[in-house]
Amino acid sequence: MNYDASTPPIGTVRDWLDHRAETAGRTISHLFPGSAAPLTWAELRDEARVIAARLAGLGVSRGTSVAVMLPNSRDAILCLFGVLYGGFRTTVINLAAGAEAIGYALSHSEASHVFVGAGQEELFASAAQSHDFNAIAIRVEDGIDWPAATGEAPLCELNAQDDALLMYTSGTTGRPKGVVHSHSSLLAGGWTTALAHELTSEDRALCVLPICHINGLCVTVMGPLVSGGSVAICERFSARKFWDQCGEAEVTWFSVVPTIVSHLLHSDERPDVDTRERIRFGRSASSALAPEVHRAFEERFGISLIETMGLTETAAQILSNPLSEAERKIGSPGKAYGDRVVILGPDLMPLPPDTEGEIAVRGPNVMRGYLKNEAATKEALTEDGWLRTGDLGRMDADGFVFVTGRLKELIIKGGENIAPREVDEALYAHPDVVEAAAFARPCSSYGERVEAAVALRAGAAASEAELIELCHEKLGKFKSPDSIHFLAELPKGPSGKIQRRHLLEITRAGG
Repeated sequence: MNYDASTPPIGTVRDWLDHRAETAGRTISHLFPGSAAPLTWAELRDEARVIAARLAGLGVSRGTSVAVMLPNSRDAILCLFGVLYGGFRTTVINLAAGAEAIGYALSHSEASHVFVGAGQEELFASAAQSHDFNAIAIRVEDGIDWPAATGEAPLCELNAQDDALLMYTSGTTGRPKGVVHSHSSLLAGGWTTALAHELTSEDRALCVLPICHINGLCVTVMGPLVSGGSVAICERFSARKFWDQCGEAEVTWFSVVPTIVSHLLHSDERPDVDTRERIRFGRSASSALAPEVHRAFEERFGISLIETMGLTETAAQILSNPLSEAERKIGSPGKAYGDRVVILGPDLMPLPPDTEGEIAVRGPNVMRGYLKNEAATKEALTEDGWLRTGDLGRMDADGFVFVTGRLKELIIKGGENIAPREVDEALYAHPDVVEAAAFARPCSSYGERVEAAVALRAGAAASEAELIELCHEKLGKFKSPDSIHFLAELPKGPSGKIQRRHLLEITRAGG
């Protein structure tokens, strides 16, 4: 189980957790700033093994879904690794998805049991009213309240291709899809992060993203498992506490999303000198990072920010910029590390450099498929193994990818394609804009017209006319929004990624 940065990990999560416990058992693996005692690798392995054995004692068999309905916490980490260690399919539940979506996930996954936090019991009850499922709740509050007379049973044998993780997509169109990862692809997701960012056992991550999201789970939890580092787990992101948490936990890197970057930039808080000097880099993923925001963050805080790109279907990262500021390219999420990325044309054949098409990836971190959805799996995975991401982009001669938009989000105005990202970036150039997202509204003249929603920093007074004029200057009138809607906050998913698909309805309702 020795870590070789040049090759994908072999074995299972159980193998890697055993290895860490046996070779660095007294080393801290997880911290929980301000909330709970830390865990060492040995403590994590021993408690995970007990959880696994007790689940086996309840009759849970290899590959059966066991759900986790817990916020980021010590208990959540223990339950996550306990289910993985036992050889069961860990079904992490998005607590922000709402009762109906949670009920669907518990029903569709056929989960036998679900770890439910004390604060999530009402949500679980509502989910049970929305869908029929047979999952038995196991209450968790400062420990696990096991059913009476729960004993331990021997663990099953595991192999790298066994199911490890089931995570549901956000359901952009129709029902959410259940993405299935094996132990092999889950570990490879942590490895691509470790490879790109040159992580070592001396590194410590800060996790403020929910572990029910692939970024929080694979990047900041699986990455340290593979590299031998550690991670400080926070229940949620707080702009007021962020830099203090970085300092208290003595982190060397953090992973966030563009909305968090923007909120930090517009906050009055700053890292102290020791914290700033200790942090090697921050990374941004999940959606495009506007170049103006990127540069402003680095100028204000003096911390290098690495833009990356990943998907639930690829156990997070597929692209990353290099750590070297001389080699990176701002405006691009980078190039492939540990996998292969190409740009495909309509015929699904690779395109030459600087030609726009669909971004596709092939590598050890690609999912097994969508649970009980062969049609969607066949549509996403080509016959020769390429995963179609649904993102449009181009690749330059150096292998750097430039994302131009989502196939399903393109605004088609008068027959011309407009990428919402172009409009977003123009709006982020205004110093008062904290959040921005363009979207399409049906129009009798052009088919669709461009509109946008923004959230401004506290006390700001930027006007609609001022922002539209800024877009005119940067994009020309045709691509600029006809209307801009001012919201207190834009709708976001569990990771903090803006959910563009909700904006048409919110703004129609006068949100």
